[in-house]
Amino acid sequence: MDKRTQKRLIPTVALFLALTGASVCLPAYAAQQDPFEPVNRVVFKFNDFLDSWLLRPTAVVYHALLPSFAENGVRNFVGNLGEIRNTVHNGLQGKAGAALQSAERLLINSTVGIGGLFDVASKLGIPVQREDLGQTLGVWGFNSGAYLVLPLVGPSSVRDGLGVVVDPLLSPLLQLSINNGPRIGITVLAGVQTRADLLAAESLLMGDAYSQYRQVYLSKRDYDVQDGILDGDAFLDQGEDFSSDDGTFVDEDF
Repeated sequence: MDKRTQKRLIPTVALFLALTGASVCLPAYAAQQDPFEPVNRVVFKFNDFLDSWLLRPTAVVYHALLPSFAENGVRNFVGNLGEIRNTVHNGLQGKAGAALQSAERLLINSTVGIGGLFDVASKLGIPVQREDLGQTLGVWGFNSGAYLVLPLVGPSSVRDGLGVVVDPLLSPLLQLSINNGPRIGITVLAGVQTRADLLAAESLLMGDAYSQYRQVYLSKRDYDVQDGILDGDAFLDQGEDFSSDDGTFVDEDF
């Protein structure tokens, strides 16, 4: 695999680790941030078991049966649901331009893009400006706190865990007059699509060391909070450049 491909897949691998608890061979990092390690390891094993026996098989069947245009539609729809969150948190971080872009994306994709099924905004040159509560609190000066592995959710921290509870309240699904059935169905569909998108990254994974998986998550979150401007990082300074060719960190919206 060439270096260009590796650059573009590293963020995807990081997201895969965040969802499954798998890991790559990296040196240990930030163990001092993990006072709950014994409990976290138990949850780690549970998540890995659940992925092996349920999430991954479901994603494989889903990917095999659904045509690519349908997967793109699901992917775009899920991304559009996050634009309210992006607008709010960019605003809270004082990023007026990014907040405006997120609002524009929501308006354009929800209308011209037929409810978000088509990502018209990207074709018009309006990029995704993904932000969440954990990143906002980080910008405000709150450190990540203790590292956590949450059931079903995966890696998190005391700071980021607040977003797991609060950010869903910004979802437009909660504002719609629909019962819990459709909401649950959309949530499950989004999760399956996310897992299906990560199937291609599995070939990059080696081993299952808990400490390695923890390092990838913490490094990526530091990167997200600081918008890629880091003075130094034990993982990102291993000699590889994980940015894309235009200098930005490649990431997905979900």
